[in-house]
Amino acid sequence: MMTLFIGLATTAYSSGITRMCEDFGVSTTLGQLGLFCFNMSCALAPLFLAPFCELVGRKVIYIGAYAGFIIVFIGLALGKNIATILVMRTLSGFFGCVGTILVGGTFSDMYTPDSRAVPMACFAYVAILGTVGAPIYAGFIDQAIGWRWIEGIQGLANLPLLAAILVFFRETRGGVTLHKRAQQLRAATGDQRYKAEMDLEAKDLKEMLHNSSVKAIKMLATEPVVFAFGLYIAFAWFVTFLFLSVIPITFQEHHGWGEGVAGLPYISLCVGVTIAFALHFLQIRKYQSLTAELGNNIVPEHRLYGAMYGACFLPIGLFIYSFTQYGFITWVAPAIALAPICMGIFFIFESTYSYTADCYGENSSSAIAGQGLMRNALGAVAPLFASQFFHNVGSQYAGLILAIAGTVLTFIPFIMYKYGHLLRARSKLASA
Repeated sequence: MMTLFIGLATTAYSSGITRMCEDFGVSTTLGQLGLFCFNMSCALAPLFLAPFCELVGRKVIYIGAYAGFIIVFIGLALGKNIATILVMRTLSGFFGCVGTILVGGTFSDMYTPDSRAVPMACFAYVAILGTVGAPIYAGFIDQAIGWRWIEGIQGLANLPLLAAILVFFRETRGGVTLHKRAQQLRAATGDQRYKAEMDLEAKDLKEMLHNSSVKAIKMLATEPVVFAFGLYIAFAWFVTFLFLSVIPITFQEHHGWGEGVAGLPYISLCVGVTIAFALHFLQIRKYQSLTAELGNNIVPEHRLYGAMYGACFLPIGLFIYSFTQYGFITWVAPAIALAPICMGIFFIFESTYSYTADCYGENSSSAIAGQGLMRNALGAVAPLFASQFFHNVGSQYAGLILAIAGTVLTFIPFIMYKYGHLLRARSKLASA
């Protein structure tokens, strides 16, 4: 639920940009910087926040960051100028990144690798659903009571979840739990012999920060698997945020729809990711059957069936969308095309992280952090030039360029399926 609410906050902001900029007397391009600030903060913050989970546990980080995330809504709802809004969006991204960076580690604490597929699929589904679903309601809020209430309502909606986390969420990191238990025993008995493994291993914060930041960037630059799938998921996220500007162009400018109604095509994106989530259980069933058949001979490349066959929906949807944006063509065609686009994004998202985790084992956190940096950085810049790109190049040709790029990138999982074992054999960091 936290991931869902943070995803909603990421993009709901976009629905109020036009009216907000009119109130502040600034250009919409400056307003779009709010999306850039959020995503760039999300890209960089995990490189420095992750080590603290090992020191204080996940619960403290979850609660502290999520509380900060909610408090920032006050500044977003009451901000008097664009500078305040941009600072608040940066802080929102900084605190909100916990909805993505800690989830993989939390699942590692709770599930064995062979039982992690369903939780990871649920996480990918919720993360994408929140990101693409917010404009469905945010446009109506902006139209009815103003852009400030987009932020105000979201802030209020997050409070019950924070209360639930405070009451019900338990620490999942075993080392931290044992450390606290040893502390309690020492305090109760006065016997200093009670030690947890965490007490015996002196953690070097500098080394931990190095592993989470420098190592992540180094792996992105030197590991072909990390870079290739980082590029693929970055393109998918780029398309996601690009369409925050493209969908209003298609349905408001070409079809003359109002602001609130123009957010309804995002329902098609939600339908697409839901269909992909359901179809993904075929991939899970396939992997389970291969595990039963091959046992210890199962390889990470068996995680790629979803990306090989499901990710093809992304360029298919882009091709259809690019040639159905004309005003004289019924709105149904581009609305339907949005569904396969989001189906492809889901399969790319899920397969990238599952494959990377299997390939790099204990180094997977750094690998995924590097991919997350690339993904959020490209997602951050997309809204800044989306409108100019589609207006200057032409909606049809801009969509065609994206479709061709998506088609080229669909070869990545096929290449990795055939040659991934060779790349892993050459890597000093790969575990499989």
